[in-house]
Amino acid sequence: MKAIVLAGGFGTRIQPLTNSIPKPMLPILNRPMMEHIILKLRDELGITEIAVLLYFKPEIIKDHFKDGSDLGVKIHYVLPDDDYGTAGAVAFAREFLDETFIIVSGDLVTDFDLKAIKSFHDTKKSKLTITLTPVENPLQFGVVIANEENRIEKFLEKPSWGEVFSDTINTGIYVIEPEILNYIPYGENFDFAKDLFPKLMQEDIPLWGCPLEGYWRDVGNPISYRDVYQDIFNKEVTLQIKGDKYEIDNGVVYCEEKPKLPKKIRVKGIVVLGKSCQIEEGVTLKDCSIGDNVTIEKHSEVIDSVIWDNVTIGTKAKIVNSVLCNDNIIEDEVKASFGVIMAEKCHIYKKVAFEKDIMMWPEKIVEASSVVSTNVIWGTKYKSSIFEDGSVVGRTNIELSCQMSTKLAESFGSILPVGSTVYISRDYHRSSRMLKRAFLSGMLSTGINVVDLVNVPSNVMRHHLSKDDKMIAGIHFRRSILNPMNTEILFYTNEGLEVDSKLAQSIERIFFRENFRRVSYNEIGELYEDHSVTERYINAVWERFDKSIFKRREFKIAVDIMHGSTADTYPKIANGLGIDNIILNAHHSDNVTSCITKSQEDMESIVRALSLNCGFLIYPNGHKLQLVNSKGELIYDYVLLLILLDLLNSTAERPMKVLLPAWAPDYIEYENITITRAKLSSFKAEQLQEYDLIADTDGHFAFADFSLNRDAVFTSFKLLELIIKADTKFIHVIDKLPQFTFAGENIACPSELKGKMMRKFLEDGKDKRTSSIDGVKIWVSENEWILMVPDQHGEFLNLYIQAENEKNAGKIYYQYSEKIEKWMNE
Repeated sequence: MKAIVLAGGFGTRIQPLTNSIPKPMLPILNRPMMEHIILKLRDELGITEIAVLLYFKPEIIKDHFKDGSDLGVKIHYVLPDDDYGTAGAVAFAREFLDETFIIVSGDLVTDFDLKAIKSFHDTKKSKLTITLTPVENPLQFGVVIANEENRIEKFLEKPSWGEVFSDTINTGIYVIEPEILNYIPYGENFDFAKDLFPKLMQEDIPLWGCPLEGYWRDVGNPISYRDVYQDIFNKEVTLQIKGDKYEIDNGVVYCEEKPKLPKKIRVKGIVVLGKSCQIEEGVTLKDCSIGDNVTIEKHSEVIDSVIWDNVTIGTKAKIVNSVLCNDNIIEDEVKASFGVIMAEKCHIYKKVAFEKDIMMWPEKIVEASSVVSTNVIWGTKYKSSIFEDGSVVGRTNIELSCQMSTKLAESFGSILPVGSTVYISRDYHRSSRMLKRAFLSGMLSTGINVVDLVNVPSNVMRHHLSKDDKMIAGIHFRRSILNPMNTEILFYTNEGLEVDSKLAQSIERIFFRENFRRVSYNEIGELYEDHSVTERYINAVWERFDKSIFKRREFKIAVDIMHGSTADTYPKIANGLGIDNIILNAHHSDNVTSCITKSQEDMESIVRALSLNCGFLIYPNGHKLQLVNSKGELIYDYVLLLILLDLLNSTAERPMKVLLPAWAPDYIEYENITITRAKLSSFKAEQLQEYDLIADTDGHFAFADFSLNRDAVFTSFKLLELIIKADTKFIHVIDKLPQFTFAGENIACPSELKGKMMRKFLEDGKDKRTSSIDGVKIWVSENEWILMVPDQHGEFLNLYIQAENEKNAGKIYYQYSEKIEKWMNE
């Protein structure tokens, strides 16, 4: 039997630990992670022929392992000329793989019994065996369902929480027969999970899942790396430790050379000590791993921590729950009582205090007596990734500094063709203007031309982006409506849609590696300004409506712009269509977050007092719409959706198609509308074009014949047009809607239990009608259901309930909230 060790990953999520070394070389007990894997393959399976697949920083791995003879194995290095994916890279080792082989990732920590995997493979006479195990958080892995015989039936790579149908995952440990290589194309990007496994299942070649219990951890981020050590010290996993064992004080010290420790030293738990270390008197060491050439001076404490090589810690310092990478200097009386993850070559001067668990990037300097309370450079949000749902969000001038904005631009620009052109827009806030200007320079430096639209709402920019063939992408800067400290940078494709996770990961990879494209002086991008897009947008809206329709009825409406950038568009459109309007809050304000409730209450009072037909609230960036009816009542967002569907159905001149999320109410059937309920983010532009309306239950609407992106401005005029065509009023449409209850609730749930909750919901619905399009929906009667979707980013579960009345909805909610509480405590 032979082995393949995958060691070519970029280690993007575990930055800054991989700033100068590849992820498989991260030390675990003073050995590279990959060395533990090689020893396990040798000792448990007797494998001595190993091929290591390289790509990122290959010379570091080669320099350490050489030909493998020091470990009693023979190592063959395979270095593809590009990133071909996991399976595509293995194809480059085709000549080496002339017998059954096992594939293991070089960045795993596990105590799995590899002999049990091989035995399972042989018993099943399998061509390809995947090792499976249950985990708390399956999002970063391939989720698997196998039947009672352990044949794999369903597989989904890196799902969202709403797609998780099991907490059993693919561990990335495979046993494969050589003939499977015939299904892997040579020289093409090809992935095991995304490409090979679906191909084999399509050809009815059985994939077998070997279920194993035990310790398995993909060391995916700095916190996970630190947690591995806690698990080792808590004896949840046992790994080989270099050197001899010495019992000292109340602990055990492992050292390759006899330790030269002073008599006055306190030792508790397990201490791993590297070569040439100098530990002075009065030092306390508890459950820690210390590398080579480390100095710890008098009366300092190192507790539950990992110290790499060439680190100096001064006197009376306190290092707890920390990771200190190579070549760091910690001076006297530094206190890191809550934890710090410190990349290489930092210098922390005397009496610095770390107030909380801190992340520090390489080569940072902290002046004497400073109090560090925020990450240097990144906030906690960026520990595993930068993007969330196609956007980057952070505190202005803290996480989102000008430096970061420029680096993001350089990263994004580096994946776009030289000479291509993008739109950039912003709202009027100073923070957006500052970060946009920093971003501009980064884009230009990579050879990207920029058309600066200055202050326009995102719906206007996205509309023109999707219509202009010369534009390859768009970026919008806005202050968060929920938190004025935060700025949001939104990235869009040339179709005006949010960038997907694959593109976001490509941007992050360049960002963390700082592998930016630097063009020559004559290729630097050009900067243009375009002040005409607002007028073009206004004309585009006018062209979609017959102005004579609005003359059939004397409408008088109030519109709250909510201090947004739509102030330059909405009044002109309304006046041009002949709609009598009152515009509120059209001026700039820095106090937008506090105005939402006030705007709603004021609009209700104004509509009632002036006997208006209705009132609209247009959220600041033109993406969300709310309605107040002629009675002065704010309409629930989901009811506004039902109003719009009813109007479309009653005025339809042809069959219509509508796309809604899985949790949208389905209590009502429509004669002229076919509704598809799905996960909206998985749809591409050409698929969205098949629908007349794309909407959700939160006030977001897109009419595909105008634009595929959410547009509250256009939707408000569409509603007025439909009301006139239907010859009715909003209150009459509401009155004729069937009476039922639709509600949404949140239940707190730690991320590590989300996978378990998905599994429990699926098990609970086994004998009931269910759907797992996005989350798990369980019908409790013909028209009543509950749908649970774990929140993608927050520590809670989203529950949606449809019932015949509030009483039934309450029963369903309390029934399942009790089940959830019980499941969490099991």
